[in-house]
Amino acid sequence: MAVPTFVDQVTLHISAGRGGNGVASVHREKFKPLGGPDGGNGGPGGSVILRVDPDVTTLIDYHHGNKRKADNGGHGAGAHRNGAHGGDLVLPVPDGTLVKTTDGEILGDMVGAGTEMVVARGGRGGLGNAALASSKRKAPGFALLGEPGDEIEVRLELKVVADVGLVGFPSAGKSSLIAAMSRARPKIADYPFTTLVPNLGVVRAGDVTFTVADVPGLIEGAADGRGLGHDFLRHIERCAALVHVIDTATIEPGRNPVDDLDVIENELSRYGGLEDRPRLVALNKVDVPDGNEIASMVRDDLEARGHRVFPVSAASGEGMPALIYAMGDIVGQARAARPAVETTRIVLRPPGADNGGDFEVTESPEGWRVRGEKPERWVRQTDFSNEEAVGFLADRLTRLGVEAKLAKMGAQEGDAVLIGKPDDAVVFDFKPGIEAGAEMLGRRGEDERLREERPSSTRRRDIQEQMPERSETETRADVARRIDRAGKAAAPKTVTSSGIGPMSYEIGSKDDPDRDDE
Repeated sequence: MAVPTFVDQVTLHISAGRGGNGVASVHREKFKPLGGPDGGNGGPGGSVILRVDPDVTTLIDYHHGNKRKADNGGHGAGAHRNGAHGGDLVLPVPDGTLVKTTDGEILGDMVGAGTEMVVARGGRGGLGNAALASSKRKAPGFALLGEPGDEIEVRLELKVVADVGLVGFPSAGKSSLIAAMSRARPKIADYPFTTLVPNLGVVRAGDVTFTVADVPGLIEGAADGRGLGHDFLRHIERCAALVHVIDTATIEPGRNPVDDLDVIENELSRYGGLEDRPRLVALNKVDVPDGNEIASMVRDDLEARGHRVFPVSAASGEGMPALIYAMGDIVGQARAARPAVETTRIVLRPPGADNGGDFEVTESPEGWRVRGEKPERWVRQTDFSNEEAVGFLADRLTRLGVEAKLAKMGAQEGDAVLIGKPDDAVVFDFKPGIEAGAEMLGRRGEDERLREERPSSTRRRDIQEQMPERSETETRADVARRIDRAGKAAAPKTVTSSGIGPMSYEIGSKDDPDRDDE
């Protein structure tokens, strides 16, 4: 099986690194109780970056292996030790690489040495319990998980960055011209479609140095996919000028230079986007007697159309200097009019599911679907095996307004609530009215909202409510005694399991079972 040496289209499967998990840890040291939380944060995952490298001219490295993954972030540790950052993965690409989605959407155009594009961002590291501590939640018994990195499938298409493009029929002598102008040594033979890939050559004309590329296999019908030209026409889209290389010594019947020029121009017009490029016409192979005669016959007709015509011979070098300096003059003018290309850094930031808002709620056959960057990220970071972490997630969603919006839209208790992408959603049962607050948690890993309210807190609240109504002479203790007396008076009569009343009583009192009220 032949191994390709020039690859200009590949599909890459790219995965960024996952963020490291935070850790729940408590400082422990001899003779220092209650040291407090000291869990460190997880490190962010590595990103995948495309970078233009002038030394790279093909995408062949990604043809043999089209899967790339960056390093994961390290997990946090105790003693406030954060996890290591995952290393970024830098993929070198040739100058002129176009980055697209598999659907054809253009994500970026990589032009200029050093230009970078972050195609997949690494996941965020999870917070440790030290970072989650607050004045109300002094010792969290949980930590957040790291987020997964972005995963994307992109298509890379190389458009050769050349200053001048050579176009023409097969065997017109394009490769021979490049070999005569530069030190490039493409394969040259006397049969059609010898050149199977674009050839590049560096040419010098006085103080101007420029690159020349050819388009192999351009024939009639190339815009419809005939021949090889359809695959390589994009390589001349960036050219400052086009040179028609016309074979004046062809032995094919029915061919003549004028018709060849019209056929190629028609294909370029149908391909589109090349109408504004200056044209030069090189009548090649004038070293052949018949070729020289035909070139003399058609030169006036071509110049009458407004073309600059150069009779040349790649074999003998006749007319080559004039053609080279004409190309250099066009390239110099184009560079002077072109703004300077600056090194750029492009970062892909996919839009949120709610187009920039906090979240959105929609009704679906499966239940109520919640989409948004924040709730989806929070769900990914939650350790559902930890009850306290689930309570913390509930607090965050409530503060964001998810529960209120669900109730407003008509969600009923027990309805399914799905948070996340349709193919990877987490399902909850809607239970409105549960008081939120991870700060109410007691021991680590336990949710006090599942317990009954303590009597002491109820008594203090009742006293506080009665304070504004007390008389001027009453103190807080008087209010407390008044509430206690009212509570005893309203309390039901205590009866033991035997049904004969309390075990001790005052003779003659209302608790005396022998008392005769008559």
